Amino acid sequence: MTAERIIIETIGWTGAVLILVAYLLLSAGRVGGQSRLYQWMNLVGAACFVVNSGYNGAIPSAVLNVVWAGIGLFTLWRIARRA
Repeated sequence: MTAERIIIETIGWTGAVLILVAYLLLSAGRVGGQSRLYQWMNLVGAACFVVNSGYNGAIPSAVLNVVWAGIGLFTLWRIARRA
């Protein structure tokens, strides 16, 4: 496995962990869906998935995660506007 491949896989696994931990925190009632932490974890996790799935040619997954990240950005923008 090349160094580039290891980096891409690490990015992908980092994204998976971020999104899963965000969902765990939400489900456990530790964060709300409108919290900055939850939205940032989803945004960064989705960006990591875009890198990984794009590199691996999984275009449907890459597109899904671009939209996922867009939702996170939009929600963070709304949160900032309300503050």
